[in-house]
Amino acid sequence: MKWARSFFTVVDHLYTFFVKWSPEIYIKDNKKQFQPCFVIGEKHQKWYLVLKKYKVAVINKRLSKPVHPTAKNWKIITLKDSKRRQSLCSSLDSEAEEPEYQEEDEGDLPVLCDRSHLLDDQHLEKLAAHMPARTQGYPWQLVYSTAIHGSSLRTIYRNTTSLDSPVLLVIKDMHNKVFGAFSSDSFKVSKYCYGTGETFLFSFNSDFQVYRWSGENSYFVSGNLESLHIGGGGGGFGLWLDANLYHGSSFSCPTFRNASLSTQEDFIIKDLEVWTVGT
Repeated sequence: MKWARSFFTVVDHLYTFFVKWSPEIYIKDNKKQFQPCFVIGEKHQKWYLVLKKYKVAVINKRLSKPVHPTAKNWKIITLKDSKRRQSLCSSLDSEAEEPEYQEEDEGDLPVLCDRSHLLDDQHLEKLAAHMPARTQGYPWQLVYSTAIHGSSLRTIYRNTTSLDSPVLLVIKDMHNKVFGAFSSDSFKVSKYCYGTGETFLFSFNSDFQVYRWSGENSYFVSGNLESLHIGGGGGGFGLWLDANLYHGSSFSCPTFRNASLSTQEDFIIKDLEVWTVGT
């Protein structure tokens, strides 16, 4: 059918986008290749594309003609639709009850592919509002957690160095204060500073605070096997972590002109998570 051929032409062009946008429905092998991003129900044989609202218009524009009136074996659903279903695979039987198209609420919380011990809905809402536009609509995947992987900076590097996406570092100290950093680049051992002006520090110490790039220097992120540093140029780092992820410190620094992220400049780490919010 013509509409089917057009559909698969669009798939070729949008393949990379879908890989990055919905990695939780892909299977990654040792060669870092991905299976197609469509979920097929064995019972109903239906195709689903999980899209944000504005992507619907993009696909219809790319098709030689919009969805054919007789093509009843596939539909486009919105991101909000997919969140409400929780799982596309488990909700195929209820598909008939869902509308063809729904408005997406701009205030929708990010989708977490894994359980977080540190982030609640309030944290997610605040953080998502300050993320770069290129990260919006992507699910957040947990790549490191002290609760799962133990306390090791080496493990953070091992789990993130091959990522081609931003990362979110979230820390809870022994006073139960939550703070951290968004890095435009994944963490890696580097002799030189890396990252861009998208990088920022944040703290939920009393009120939520975000500390963006001041433009004064470009000491965004650097690290070695002994420590990880975010922000600098003054008497200390905006955020510093030791190799065992036990001791940390946070000082005001020219890069972000931040206040100390914790209640004290030197703190003990209770829990730590790193999320990828890939593009």
